[in-house]
Amino acid sequence: MNTILFGIAFVGGTVVVTLAFYFLMRLIMGGDPTGKDRELASAIVLRIASLHALILALVFAQEMIEYQRLKFESVTEANAIADIYYDADRYGANEKGPIQKALFEYVQIVINDEWRMLGSTGQLSQEAWNRWDSVYQNVLDLTPSNARQQSIREHMLIDIHDIADARDKRQNSGTDSVSGIFWFAAISGVVFMALGYYPYPPDPRNLLLLSVLGAFTGIILYFIYAFSNPYNPPATLKPTAFERLHEEMMTQPGPS
Repeated sequence: MNTILFGIAFVGGTVVVTLAFYFLMRLIMGGDPTGKDRELASAIVLRIASLHALILALVFAQEMIEYQRLKFESVTEANAIADIYYDADRYGANEKGPIQKALFEYVQIVINDEWRMLGSTGQLSQEAWNRWDSVYQNVLDLTPSNARQQSIREHMLIDIHDIADARDKRQNSGTDSVSGIFWFAAISGVVFMALGYYPYPPDPRNLLLLSVLGAFTGIILYFIYAFSNPYNPPATLKPTAFERLHEEMMTQPGPS
């Protein structure tokens, strides 16, 4: 409900800004009783609107790409964890215990604590890093006795480094917010477009069209804001890949 109310307030705010600056400009200019300003104003508004739409489209596309990239990296990390978890079982019954236990705890920390921390502080959990290091140290300490174990150990070392890379990317996804310069340009575009419509009288149809312009711009800005931080509402990306892996681990005999 809070998310819906915030979205309504966000969109309503752009409508209010659009109408407020439209009326302000009419108050300053006194309207356009002769109709001579309309042609120039329309040409200027068209150019501003084109540049404004281009800026919004580029930033929106960038945020969507980053959002989808985080989903992909989360799946990649969860897959690497699963590979190590089951490779430890293949390596040997005596060696798998500490590795699988640390991985199980790592996944729990990511789901219960780290995802929330990334949204509030933008930082990764040190406890999760400690579990990662425990897995790394245990894999390094393995002493293969045959070619099979040697191959499994090498694959686990590759996967453990993939997990570290994915963690760094998850942190970057949480701290890369939209620049304040963009918001300045976005709001300026709304204001200048509203100013350019002053030659048109404030009859109900014109006011409705101006409100539609402000509302649609507000919706796009709201989506950009929502996707700029995937760890917080309104477009929170849940750790679905880790939750599925955790459920799978729970069904396996061992550390659970």
